[in-house]
Amino acid sequence: MPELPEVETIRHQLKTKLLLQKLVKIEILDPRFTKKISFKGALSIEGEKLLDIKRKGKYLLFIFEKKGLLWHFGLTGGLILLNHCLIQPPHKFLRLLLRFENEILGYFDIRKFGKIKTFDLPHFPEEIEKLGEDALEIKQEKFSSILKRSSKPIKSLLLDQTKIAGLGNIYVDEALFRAGIHPLRKACSLSHKEVAKLYHTIKMLLRRAIELRGSSIKNYLDAFGQEGKFQEEHLVYGKKGQKCRFCGQPLQYLKLNQRGTTFCQTCQS
Repeated sequence: MPELPEVETIRHQLKTKLLLQKLVKIEILDPRFTKKISFKGALSIEGEKLLDIKRKGKYLLFIFEKKGLLWHFGLTGGLILLNHCLIQPPHKFLRLLLRFENEILGYFDIRKFGKIKTFDLPHFPEEIEKLGEDALEIKQEKFSSILKRSSKPIKSLLLDQTKIAGLGNIYVDEALFRAGIHPLRKACSLSHKEVAKLYHTIKMLLRRAIELRGSSIKNYLDAFGQEGKFQEEHLVYGKKGQKCRFCGQPLQYLKLNQRGTTFCQTCQS
């Protein structure tokens, strides 16, 4: 699933090409998909100018003149600027086309778990209202307060989108490893020093991942159809059984709330 760095990468790229263009036509390529997600009403956006593209957590929000369009990519969704795609676009999995004045934006989704819905401005949809603070924007004091009030395992808490929005399996595993914190530690058990280190590690990690246009593990492509590069800097994610970069011991793997978790038993305490 695309996480904060991947969605932020797409947001930035789309803004450079689509902002202030009029949406001329929405073309539905897979009626079964749009019926499943209750896409009715979206055609009313045709003719409106795109004023802004925002992000919170893993959600994108297209802000038109009167309405908004919410996107969540699910496990295998994404948006590609077909005019600028540097590879053969995944036509087989294209579900929707948004034809702007000078650009064609395609929504692809292999497993069709994505979510798209319209909403009336100026209010944001309930999906956004339920989110915690964005992981890239949250202040250290608020971050510390959230951890201190929770007895959940630290990994479970960081994955809870109602507490902190945008983090997923990739960046939580990587952040906890870099901060030296075991994923099963109770959040409230972290010392002030450990909380500060984790906070700054998450910020640094997300910014670096955005700089490298995210992590391409299986299906993720950016808006120009390119793979991200941050997977080349992963230290633990997807590396169970391999030697720890620091101590040389085999990396361990466990399931936590049905989520695979890779960590070092020696380096994370």
